[in-house]
Amino acid sequence: MACQRGAPVARTAFVRLCLVMDETEFGALLGAVEAPLRRTLVAWYGPTLGRDATQAALAWAWEHRNRLDGMHNPAGYLFRVGQSHAKRELRRSRTDATGMPLSVASDGDSPFEPELTNAIAELSPQQRAAVLLVHGYGYSFREAADVLGVSLGSLRTHVDRGLTRLRSRLEVSDESPAS
Repeated sequence: MACQRGAPVARTAFVRLCLVMDETEFGALLGAVEAPLRRTLVAWYGPTLGRDATQAALAWAWEHRNRLDGMHNPAGYLFRVGQSHAKRELRRSRTDATGMPLSVASDGDSPFEPELTNAIAELSPQQRAAVLLVHGYGYSFREAADVLGVSLGSLRTHVDRGLTRLRSRLEVSDESPAS
């Protein structure tokens, strides 16, 4: 299956990159991948490092686009490239990966539990990413598993364990109140 210039780029078009891809086609292709990749890396590493890791992965994709040709899941591979960048940066700076504040001031107007940010920050990176992608960004389990490069079963386990830890930390149950 050869790449053709001018072919429409679908949301999942990152499945096949071409050696002859020009800047316009590559830009359209990145439009389909950049937002989900950024959301995933931000969920794992916090807003600052997550965005930096996204940019590093996209720069790598442009420089090595010929290596991505024929990959089954290049978006997952780019997630790993971004993850490697973030881990290198963390080793250099020796800082917290979440980028989340240690405490959250409640102004009384927030619809969210005041301790939610702290509770999310305490999850493992895998659990945090899985919970945020599925319940925060509305990804399907399959989409989140593909982006994170894990099996569907592993993703379900991360989501389940993450939600269990959040409920425990926030002292809430998943049962509906009796009427």
